[in-house]
Amino acid sequence: MSSWLGGLGSGLGQSLGQVGGSLASLTGQISNFTKDMLMEGTEEAEAELPDSRRKEIEAIHAILRSENERLKKLCTDVEEKHEASELQIKQLSTSYRNQLQQKEVKISHLKARQLALQDQLLKLQSAARPLSPGAGAVPATTASSSFSYGLSHHTSAFPEDDMDFGDMISSQQEINRLSNEVSRLESEVGHWRHIAQISKAQGSDGSDQSEICKLQNIIKELKQNRSQELDDHQHEMSVLQNAHQQKLTEITRRHREELRDYEERIEELENLLQQDGSGIAVPDHSAVQEMQNPAQVLQTEKVESTKKIKELEDKIKDINKKLSSAENDRDVLKKEREQLTVENRQIIKECESLKLECSKLQSYAMKQSDTVTEKERICPQSTSVEEVFRLQQALSDAENEIMRLSNLNQDNSLAEDNLKLKMRVQGLEKENSLLSQEKEELQVSLSKLSNEYEVIKSTATRDMDLDSEVHDLRLTLEAKEQELSQSMTEKATLIAELEELDKQNQEATEHMILIKDQLSKQQNEGDSIISKLKKDLNDEKKRVHQLEDDKMNITKELDMQKEKLIQSELVLNDLHSIKQKLEDKVEDLLDQLNKSQNNNLNIQKENFELKEHMKQNEEELSRIRDKLAQPLNQDSNSNFKDDFLKEREAEISDLKQNLAEIEQLNENLKKVAFDLKMENEKLVLACEDVRHQLEESIAGNNQISLEKNTIVEALRMEKGQLEAELCQAKKRLLEEASKYEQTIEELSSARSLNTSALQLEHEHLIKLSQEKDFEIAQLKKNIEQMDSDHKETKKILSSSLEERKQLTQLTNDKDIFIEKLKERSSELQKELDKYTQALRKNENLKQTLEEKDRSLGSMKEENNHLKEELERLREQQSRAALVAEPKTPGCSTELESEISQLNVIKDNLEEEIKHHQKIIEDQNQSKMQLLQSLQEQKKEMDEFKYQHEQMNVVHTRLFLEKDEEIKTLQKTIEEIKTQLPVERHNIQTENSDIFQETKVQSLNIENGSEKHDLSKAETEKLVKGIKERELEIKLLNEKNISLTKQIDQLSKDEVGKLTQIIQQKDLEIQALNARISSPPFTQDAVDLQQQLQACAVEREQVLAVLSEKTRENSHMKTEYHKMMDIVAAKEAALVKLQDENKKLSARFESSGQDMFRETVQNLSRIIREKDIEIDALSQKCQTLLTVLQTSGTGNEVGGVNSNQFEELLQERDKLKQQVKKMEEWKQQVITTVQNMQRESAQLQEELHQLHAQVLVDSDSHSKLQVDYTGLIQSYEQNETKLKNFGQELAQVQHSIGQLCNTKDLLLGKLGIIAPPLSSGSSLTSQSAELPQTAKSDALSASSQQEIEELRKLLQEKDATIRTLQENNHRLSDSVAATSELERKEHEQADSEIKQLKEKQDVLQKSLKEKDLLIKAKSDQLLSLNENFTNKVNENELLRQAVTNLKERTLILEMNIRELKEENEKIIETSRGKETEYQALQETNMKFSMMLREREFECHSVKEKALAFEQLLKEKEQGKTGELNQLLNAVKSLQEKTVTFQKERDQVMLALKQKQMENTAVQNEVQHLRDKELRLNQELERLRNHLLETEDSYTREALAAEDREAKLRKRVTVLEEKLVSSSNAMENASHQASLQVESLQEQLNVISKQRDEAALQLSVSQEQVKQYALSLSNLQMVLEHFQQEEKAMYSAELEKNKQLVAEWKKKAENLEEKLLLLQERLDEANAALDSASRLTEQLDLKEEQVEELRKQNELRQEMLDDVQKKLMTLVNSTEGKVDKVLMRNLFIGHFHTPKNQRHEVLRLMGSILGIKREEMEQLLNEDQGGVTRWMTGWLGGGSKSVPNTPLRPNQQSALNSSFSALFVKFLETESHPSVPPPKLSVRDMKPLDSPGRRKLDTNVPETFKDTTESRSGRRTDVNPFLAPRSAAVPLINPAGHGPGGPGHLLLKPISGVLPTFTPLPVLPDNSAGVVLKDLLKQ
Repeated sequence: MSSWLGGLGSGLGQSLGQVGGSLASLTGQISNFTKDMLMEGTEEAEAELPDSRRKEIEAIHAILRSENERLKKLCTDVEEKHEASELQIKQLSTSYRNQLQQKEVKISHLKARQLALQDQLLKLQSAARPLSPGAGAVPATTASSSFSYGLSHHTSAFPEDDMDFGDMISSQQEINRLSNEVSRLESEVGHWRHIAQISKAQGSDGSDQSEICKLQNIIKELKQNRSQELDDHQHEMSVLQNAHQQKLTEITRRHREELRDYEERIEELENLLQQDGSGIAVPDHSAVQEMQNPAQVLQTEKVESTKKIKELEDKIKDINKKLSSAENDRDVLKKEREQLTVENRQIIKECESLKLECSKLQSYAMKQSDTVTEKERICPQSTSVEEVFRLQQALSDAENEIMRLSNLNQDNSLAEDNLKLKMRVQGLEKENSLLSQEKEELQVSLSKLSNEYEVIKSTATRDMDLDSEVHDLRLTLEAKEQELSQSMTEKATLIAELEELDKQNQEATEHMILIKDQLSKQQNEGDSIISKLKKDLNDEKKRVHQLEDDKMNITKELDMQKEKLIQSELVLNDLHSIKQKLEDKVEDLLDQLNKSQNNNLNIQKENFELKEHMKQNEEELSRIRDKLAQPLNQDSNSNFKDDFLKEREAEISDLKQNLAEIEQLNENLKKVAFDLKMENEKLVLACEDVRHQLEESIAGNNQISLEKNTIVEALRMEKGQLEAELCQAKKRLLEEASKYEQTIEELSSARSLNTSALQLEHEHLIKLSQEKDFEIAQLKKNIEQMDSDHKETKKILSSSLEERKQLTQLTNDKDIFIEKLKERSSELQKELDKYTQALRKNENLKQTLEEKDRSLGSMKEENNHLKEELERLREQQSRAALVAEPKTPGCSTELESEISQLNVIKDNLEEEIKHHQKIIEDQNQSKMQLLQSLQEQKKEMDEFKYQHEQMNVVHTRLFLEKDEEIKTLQKTIEEIKTQLPVERHNIQTENSDIFQETKVQSLNIENGSEKHDLSKAETEKLVKGIKERELEIKLLNEKNISLTKQIDQLSKDEVGKLTQIIQQKDLEIQALNARISSPPFTQDAVDLQQQLQACAVEREQVLAVLSEKTRENSHMKTEYHKMMDIVAAKEAALVKLQDENKKLSARFESSGQDMFRETVQNLSRIIREKDIEIDALSQKCQTLLTVLQTSGTGNEVGGVNSNQFEELLQERDKLKQQVKKMEEWKQQVITTVQNMQRESAQLQEELHQLHAQVLVDSDSHSKLQVDYTGLIQSYEQNETKLKNFGQELAQVQHSIGQLCNTKDLLLGKLGIIAPPLSSGSSLTSQSAELPQTAKSDALSASSQQEIEELRKLLQEKDATIRTLQENNHRLSDSVAATSELERKEHEQADSEIKQLKEKQDVLQKSLKEKDLLIKAKSDQLLSLNENFTNKVNENELLRQAVTNLKERTLILEMNIRELKEENEKIIETSRGKETEYQALQETNMKFSMMLREREFECHSVKEKALAFEQLLKEKEQGKTGELNQLLNAVKSLQEKTVTFQKERDQVMLALKQKQMENTAVQNEVQHLRDKELRLNQELERLRNHLLETEDSYTREALAAEDREAKLRKRVTVLEEKLVSSSNAMENASHQASLQVESLQEQLNVISKQRDEAALQLSVSQEQVKQYALSLSNLQMVLEHFQQEEKAMYSAELEKNKQLVAEWKKKAENLEEKLLLLQERLDEANAALDSASRLTEQLDLKEEQVEELRKQNELRQEMLDDVQKKLMTLVNSTEGKVDKVLMRNLFIGHFHTPKNQRHEVLRLMGSILGIKREEMEQLLNEDQGGVTRWMTGWLGGGSKSVPNTPLRPNQQSALNSSFSALFVKFLETESHPSVPPPKLSVRDMKPLDSPGRRKLDTNVPETFKDTTESRSGRRTDVNPFLAPRSAAVPLINPAGHGPGGPGHLLLKPISGVLPTFTPLPVLPDNSAGVVLKDLLKQ
């Protein structure tokens, strides 16, 4: 059937393929024709466009757009429908598959029917003959096997049916898609037709050429697409047909194979029937049913295959119909195209008529323009000509665009054309609009021209000369037209060039984009560089600003520090929040723990369910065993003896099973008891551990998941073991069943053969039964012992249970203890919370303190302000005093009141400070209390101790610092107090003027110094405080990290221990579960399970505690991991270097080891082969010796053949050739050695060079190191210099400060000296002479005392101030002189006093200004000092960085040293390896020497053999002289070979030594090169480092020098400024007077300007009024314009709306038509599809029915033939003996010696059925070695020892003829004793060990099959002449079975050796038994 189907499918495929090909060719022709037609149409359409209907084109274009959008929507809808249809198709396919399955079922029924027929046949045959009951089992089994095979084949009959369906569905989808596309195209065609009709209706003369061109192009593209799609579709159809053909052929092939299989099965059944001989008495119903099932399956398959074929045919028909419909559509499109061509022609005609009209209009316009220009000579002529030219240009552009469209429309791709069309349509629209405008303009101009023409007609008679000019203009027009045509052609060429340029442009743009990217990257880099430069600039600017604004920076720094303090507080708050988060996490982890516990419980439940499942499996196993036992018992009901035997055996097997089970149970119980003891001990230990570790440990949540995994894995393992045990049990049962069947068959055959044998067997069985009885008794005793052991184990278990209960109590106690600990921990946490609150309060207090500090600062500032105000007041008072003295007491009273107020304020401040002190003391007390409480906690909480102590220490430090600050403030206040009363005393004693002056100056001086001191002290203290706080934070962080690390370590250790304990417990519990699950101990198991549950509960509790601890630990771990990441990053470099070292060492080791292994293996292999050869040759020699000896004794020389001598001579020739080869090889070796010597010399030279280079590198390295050390020293010197400079700067600053102080003092003194002169002026000259003199004396005395004090002070100062001392002396001298002059010249005092007053005023002003200048300078100096300190700090930081770098370099050097040490170690190991390698090479050499010795022995043995052969020849022929010559020649050759071998050995040794030396030299060279590279790298690195350090040092030195220079310059500048300022003050007074005069002049000028401005204002106001009037007018006009525009827009809008409504109506009509057409198309397609499918299915089914009928007829004929053949075979094969076997035995009988022939006869008798007693009577004459004959016959069996030749005394028994000896020699030669391959220790067992007996069972089935298959085959070749490879293969075959790969027993027996069919076994040790043993071996 399958063949017929295949033929049909192939035929169909071919026919369809031909049809497809013809269709493809047709479509190709049609597409070509359509292309040609369209080309013609486009050529005709390339004409000029009219200008009349451009507006209509725009309207149509808009319509097209809207319709396109609607069509797209429709397409989406259609696609959705298509998807729905695909879903329907899928459903249909599922239904078809179901039907297929039904058909397959029918085929199976048919097959079952066929089998039933076969069964009937068998029944008929069995009815003819009665069969023995034992043979009924065989055919059933065979039949079942055969049918199972058939079924398996059937299942794989149609594997690719799903693929077929998938292909069909995909093809259907493609067909649907194509049909949808066709419908879409048709709808588009209808749409275009409709548009064409509309255009016709509107007017034939106004039809548009461009639209028709567009339509034609679209039609052409659609047709091309359709033709392509049709071609593609046909191609797909052909591919599908080919695929279907291939699948059909595959199906037919498979079907044929199945048929063959069935035929073979039938033949096997026939053979079985013939072998069975007698018919079956009782037919087997099960076999019949099994036969029926496959027949039914076959029938269902037939039906299904027919259905499939029909479906395929239906689909093919559908496809053909669709093709025909597509062709019809194509014809319709052709007709439409013809209609369009007709329409095209009409449009072209219309275009031509329009052209004529246009030309007429042009000529008319030209005439008019000419007449106008010539007669009136006015501009209209030029305008009209220009307009005409514009028209022409527009026309030419339109034509060019039409050309472009026509050229571009020849492209194939639709998408590109659409895009281009859209672009061009837009261009046309624009041009249309332009043309329409131009048209309107032309119409206007035409109207003008017509008016002018009428005017011109009247004046035409005057001038006739203008005709010539008109003619000229016409000629120019024609020339222009020609130029236009040329430009057209040029434009066409330019378009082509443009396209090429476009391509180039695209490439260029891509290139530009790449360049842009690169430029952008460069730009970004440039921007970054610019930004950096800008930053640098800004930084420099900032520095400049900083120098200017130092005071502002100081204040900002103060604010920043305050902010930092606030930030630190915020950080503390953050830490608190983090703490709270951690607590939340702990709670989350607790929730997770609870979930994990629930999961644990679920897993335990699953465990119990699995255990129950296991029990069920075991019960099923026992049931299966019982069932298996039942059929065995049924089979063995044939005989009473058999029943008895089998019952006994069943009992024995049961007992054995029981014994085994009891033993297993015993072992399990023992293990359980031992495990329980172990568990108890472990639990006790665990309890102790838990007691110690519960306070500290934190358990891991992750390990719970691990435990789950382990439990699940263990269960899986148990399941797998159980399944494996089940499989093993099934296998065992099957093996036992097969054994029983074999025994049954043997017994039945034995029974049929002989009754005597049965009797013997009966006796043997009785003996066996007695033995079995004994065994049963012993087993019963064992069982009793086991019971007693079992009771003991129960007792032990009960004791262990009691211990377990005690442990549970202990665990409960621990739980209580844990709860107590939890409560305590909660209490501690509460206390902690209290302390944290206290800390927060402390922080709040700190904040208040800081606020107070701020308020103090503000108060100080206010103080300073008040002092400044005081100074100002004093200055005012001094001035007032000069004017009028009586006001001074009032001023002094005011000052006293202010001072009293200030004192009050200071008192308040002191009170506040005291209050703060009290608060601080309270805080200290509270802190002490906190410390005490913390010390109490330390005993319970060791973890928090260190943190609290540190925090307290830090706080105490802070408070002490604050106290110190407050004390300093108190001191300052006290100093101010002390100063104030001193000043009061001065006021009381001295005059008011003096008081004022001194007070002001002293206050100025003190304020200046105090301000600076206070500000400095405060800033320094704040900086220190901030630094200390930062350090504290760092310390706290470090301690936190260390604590976390400690906790991690503790938790890890404890968790690890606990997890180990838990895992051990889990494993033990699993073991207990596995052991207790055995069926006999169910009660114990239940008890144990309960105990286990209790244990699990306990474990869960322990785990809960552990998990709580792990959650706490996890938080600490996260922080630890963060730190570890940083450490790991630093260690990565070291690890990389170490890895590289390891890799190098590993490579070296691996390469060495591989080489050694390979060499050793090769040597061992060669030595083995040589040993084998030597053994074979030695055996040859021995056999030849024996032959010689025997020939010598027997005196039979003439028996040797001449062939042997010829062979020996040939061997001698071969040896000579080998000697020649050896000589040649020796020469080659010598040449290689010479080459190696040369290479070694070269390598040594290279070595010397490398040594020299290494020395040079080392010298350079040492020099560099020296340079490096020198640089470091120079750097240190520079540092010291810098320090010295800093000290000098500090000294300079100090000296400057002292100078300022001295200057202030001097100025003050000058002020003291000046007032007395002024005071004298107020008094009268007469009355106050005496008091004045007294006063002047007093003053002079006081001034002298002060000068002496100053001198004392100045003497203490440095050399720099001595110059100033001299100046002071001079001033004092001048003061003394003035005082003397005053005494002498008192009369001139009045005039001088006036001058002095003026000078004094000037001096006071200058002094004040200088004071201000000094203050500014001092401020600048302070800022400079601060800058300097900053620089110093930076230097210190740089030094620290340098030290860090040094430390890093030291660390790196250490690492490098370590790595070098490791490298040296590796080198040492490599050297060790090299020495080992050398040793191995030496051993290798020894081996090779041994080999050569063996080879030499081989040669000597061969030569001896030759000598012996020559001797034999001489004995034959009597030529002794030749033999001697030969012997001499042999000896000489031997000597030569020996000498050659020695020479060769020496050469080889020398060669190898040279190789070794070369390798050593190469290794050294490589080592030196590596060293070179490393040294070079280090050199380069050191050079770079030196350069960097030098650069840095030079930069720093230069910077320091620059700073020094700058500072010195500034000092000089300051001095110069001081000098210049004094000069400037003198100039300033002069300039002030000048400025006053200039200001008065300016005032007059400004007053004049004011008057002018007032006049201008009045003028401008008038102008503003005028502008306002004009603005109001403009607004009115604007509003009027806007109203007009609105009216225009509304009118246009209404028009547009009307147009839109019209177009909408048209579009709706079109949509309705489209929908109707689509619905009709869909209905038609659906009807066609359904009809075609139905017809195809009907045809297929009819064909399938016919095929099935034919197949049934064929099967019936086959059955008849088979029945006939069976009958003939049954008749012919009764009572026949194997001919081949008998022939082999007969030949063997004659080949064996006489003393062994009776054994062969006995064997033959046993085969022929002769009784044993009769055979013994016949063969009572001689008795010989049976085994010897047998072993000799089988080729030596499994001998491993070589056959020693027989001695002459043993040889007397045989008839010693030479032929017999030679045969014997050949026999021994053909079986050389190969030394057995080395086995493992396991396989080295004695011969009678059980391992050897089990080998047969372990031999794989394939090997047994080979032995069985060779039974009955034998070639006629003599086994004794077999080659060695055939007899015993040297190379071991692939390992068979578990006996090892090289075991001789498992080697395959060659086909040459005689093998026999299995014979029926006799009870005693007959020849058959021996044969069987041999075969087994």
